[in-house]
Amino acid sequence: MELILSHWRGERMKHFLYDFGRGGGRVFPVLLLAAGSLFAQSGQQAAGKLNVVKSAISDSDLVIEIAEVTENALFYPVDVEGTRLEVLAVKAPDGTVRTAFNTCQVCYASGRGFYKQQGTVLVCQNCGNRFRMSQVGVRSGGCNPVPIGAAYRTETEANITISKSFLKEAKVIFARWRRS
Repeated sequence: MELILSHWRGERMKHFLYDFGRGGGRVFPVLLLAAGSLFAQSGQQAAGKLNVVKSAISDSDLVIEIAEVTENALFYPVDVEGTRLEVLAVKAPDGTVRTAFNTCQVCYASGRGFYKQQGTVLVCQNCGNRFRMSQVGVRSGGCNPVPIGAAYRTETEANITISKSFLKEAKVIFARWRRS
């Protein structure tokens, strides 16, 4: 921002404001828009990439490397007997890795009950409800991501494994699911 302001200080700023006041100031909103866009991009780059979908796997256990999980949710597609499921994994503010199915407990039947990350929250693409990362995997009921708690996964120092048999049981909530 300092670079943009320093360019417009002094005589240039006087002439710009004079021209803007006379009605020739159509450039000013564009300048503000461009500056805002630069800041939004730099903030997003600092936070890392959002909505990263990992490589799909088919008809096997899902293995998530704990070291790759950050505060930005990762989405793991799994094909189980012809049904596409998706698991999300995220590091909660307390440092724990949380897992859930990428479908909403209420909206799954719509086919659009899946989440995308916006900033530090997950947003249901059907109903628009927003969820903090600290809620993922521990909060159930209502319009929350379907949790995959400790009883349904195996965790070592390096990996979290979700069994194919458990994924197979979840096929029903993904029958109409379509991520777009």
